[in-house]
Amino acid sequence: MTPVNFEPSSPAASSAIKRWESISFTSTLYLRPILDTLLEPTPDLLHDELRLGLQEALVNAAKHGNQLDPQKIVSVRHAKGKGYYWWIISDQGAGFERPTLCGCPSPDEKAVSDCGRGLFILHQVFDQVLWSKDGKEIYLAKQVSTLPLVALTPTAFLKVVESLWRRWSAIAIRSA
Repeated sequence: MTPVNFEPSSPAASSAIKRWESISFTSTLYLRPILDTLLEPTPDLLHDELRLGLQEALVNAAKHGNQLDPQKIVSVRHAKGKGYYWWIISDQGAGFERPTLCGCPSPDEKAVSDCGRGLFILHQVFDQVLWSKDGKEIYLAKQVSTLPLVALTPTAFLKVVESLWRRWSAIAIRSA
């Protein structure tokens, strides 16, 4: 399946999504009830993987975007359409300026050392990761039409992520 442009105002999003759901919360790191709500409509096989990715994105919005200011809100719009689950996470912070050379490399690519673990996790969990121009919104999409035949246990999944992180970190250190 080819990637779909899922910014809410795009024509592809309009035709792919019938209804966006919304949830908002004050900046906090207590995210379990929010994550449970966001994961409820997704397939059980993906819960552990999506929980890791969504938690990373929500922590970034509350902690780095809103500076854990309880007067500031994190908003999440989410929907399902055309074989994807989609999330748009917004904060009220100053915005995120993603390093221009930062990407999540394959083992044979050079990495930029100032890219963090969080960006790596987001790119491993989601099929699409985009930011708004002002850096206050992140757009995440997970394709669900081709689910794996074998489900990983949470422990096995974390071992895979840890292995990929070690390999990526070694490349980043060599290229620094």
